[in-house]
Amino acid sequence: MNRIASVQVPDFGRSETLPDLPLDEYRARLDAATGRMQRDSLDILIVYADREHSATLAFLTGFDPRFEEALLLLDTAGRRLLLVGNECLGYLPDPSLGLDVELFQELSLLGQQRDGSRPLAAILGDFGVGAGRNVGCVGWKYFEAGLVDDPDRAIEIPSYVVDALRALTGDRGSVRNATALFMNPDDGLRLTNSADQIARFEFAATRTSESVLDVVRHLEPGTSEADLARLMRGDVLPQSCHPMLSFGEKARRGLSSPSHLRAARGDTYTTAFGIWGALTCRAGVVGNRRDDLPDGVADFYPAYVANYFDAVVAWYQTVTVGAVAGDVFAAVEAARDASLWHRAVNPGHYIHLDEWMHSPFTPGSQTVLRSGVALQMDIIPVSNGPFCYANVEDGIVLADDALRAELAGRHPAAWKRIDARRTFMTDALGIALDVSVLPLSNMPAWLPPYALDLDHALVASR
Repeated sequence: MNRIASVQVPDFGRSETLPDLPLDEYRARLDAATGRMQRDSLDILIVYADREHSATLAFLTGFDPRFEEALLLLDTAGRRLLLVGNECLGYLPDPSLGLDVELFQELSLLGQQRDGSRPLAAILGDFGVGAGRNVGCVGWKYFEAGLVDDPDRAIEIPSYVVDALRALTGDRGSVRNATALFMNPDDGLRLTNSADQIARFEFAATRTSESVLDVVRHLEPGTSEADLARLMRGDVLPQSCHPMLSFGEKARRGLSSPSHLRAARGDTYTTAFGIWGALTCRAGVVGNRRDDLPDGVADFYPAYVANYFDAVVAWYQTVTVGAVAGDVFAAVEAARDASLWHRAVNPGHYIHLDEWMHSPFTPGSQTVLRSGVALQMDIIPVSNGPFCYANVEDGIVLADDALRAELAGRHPAAWKRIDARRTFMTDALGIALDVSVLPLSNMPAWLPPYALDLDHALVASR
């Protein structure tokens, strides 16, 4: 069992500029994708992207199609063709990356001209899609047996693209879902991050955490959700999901966007803000003490939030490079009091440019957590008693000796902030972190159970 103690979150600082990601890293990612194609006996890979689902294309090229769509075609000989719509012709990746570019106007918005590009079948055929070829399609999701028939052939990218591919490959070829090449929880190409990518994620996490911290610091009775939402600032990075902020009964719908509702003493609150590479969430009650809560909630909430933090501590003290994900799941379940709350989803997940890439944290999972993975401590505690809520979602990276040394050498200021966060979590919050755990948030694991008393937060028992 934990306790409430006097704890103020320090000012850890931030980078004022987004760290660069060298073009050589994108080249290495494209080469790695070609290598995986050869391993998986794929002749051609088709990577689809749109406004919502651009993370894999951006991972490979640094390019996202804004409000259009795009297709990246790769073959095992090293050819790389990017298909874009009308407006993205003026917004292309660095030409030194070596991508060929062609206009395919059906990737454009409705009503725009369609008279300046070749038919899709002609483009695909010239790239080598034909009878007997094995083609992999990459979108944002792959499927497993159980709910979908023939999951390898179930493809989530637009059907007209899949139809064209299957018409060209015929009965002797195959067109299958290859999204797992990038996103599977064991060795997907997007799982492990370089020192430079980690520095960019740290930049993102400082923005999301400081935004949420500002919201919590300005939260008081009478303040509107809209007023507080103005404090959410992503700087130069796009949002990875809609901003979330709710008070009172509205907080039951935790994914809700801000409205003009005003907070009242005793309300439950929840807020979250995500940009590419980071998300921070906090939830609790609008009050100074237990006596501010409604009848029924006042008798339940202290035990509920305390046991939730027990599970959070168990998560942080179990994750490490080399940990088995199923053991992390089991540690959280062992700490959870099932009479008080149940989990909404998995106790944590991988994060990348997209907010939820995959989760290895399932019962009995044998996935081994690798050096370089970015993880979210994302345990969502659904009350088994009266409605109330708590949340302390933050991001970390796991890094072995070599990656930590590289990060410290290439990004010393970020490393200094990470080290200070580790000290805060260990010394002030009492959470025993493995040396491989690198906190990215500027309020790491800091959970004041009463949002009007920010001088006190939950700490682990020593």
